[in-house]
Amino acid sequence: MSGAALEPPARWLLLDGPDAPRALAVLRQSFVAVRRWQLFEGTEFQPVSDVGPVLVDLQAQSALAALCHHDPFTWRGLLLDSDASEQLLLSHLRRMLTVSFGHNHRALLGYYNRQTASYFFDACDAAELSRWLGPIRRLRWFGGTWLDRAIGSQGWQQLRNPQWPVEPLGIEQSLTYRQRERLQTCLLEQHIWRWSQAMGTDYVCMASHVQQGLALGFSERTVLDAWLWLRLQHPRAELPDFPRALTAQERLDHVRRYWQKDQS
Repeated sequence: MSGAALEPPARWLLLDGPDAPRALAVLRQSFVAVRRWQLFEGTEFQPVSDVGPVLVDLQAQSALAALCHHDPFTWRGLLLDSDASEQLLLSHLRRMLTVSFGHNHRALLGYYNRQTASYFFDACDAAELSRWLGPIRRLRWFGGTWLDRAIGSQGWQQLRNPQWPVEPLGIEQSLTYRQRERLQTCLLEQHIWRWSQAMGTDYVCMASHVQQGLALGFSERTVLDAWLWLRLQHPRAELPDFPRALTAQERLDHVRRYWQKDQS
């Protein structure tokens, strides 16, 4: 949200450790006395807590708070405003980590990542936002979608807790259909971004290739990747007609033979 960086300094920083190694190094070297907690500590993810997210207390740390606002590309994570004690806040943030979906499926929700946050919280209505934010009054981060990142249009995002009277967040809270859909979109668009970065290809062009591949039934990741590599080698080639009852792999092989024959 425009202007969010001009708001009063946040009380907490939930630093996305895996995405902010330089910030972690500065924190350990230059801000030794700053109170911090590893978010994965005491959870099933504790074995990787050293490289996980870190909750940082910004109270009375004006220099560090200023860095978070003025250099968000280094200090990647979420800025939190909450009047709750650190233990209550930590408990809630740790409960947010594990979610369930479908039949007996569980997963780690990386909501502390600025890209993931841009998709996940967008899928929450006022009641769901009240439940997920819990003791957090306001949430800010610098980011956007993967397309925003690709075209350089990231900015400050801000959410305020509607504070509706709702049931507290459940243990392994079940995701709604809309939340699952947005998270799947996040993963797909991250994949597009990685391909566009690796191949030096325009993001929108790569997204078009992905959508064409999905329309052809290439939803399995290995088949989709093989399709992308093939399409990049034949960017203007027209698709052939397809015999009936082909599997996705057989359909891809059919396209490959057709284009290779067309070249010879």
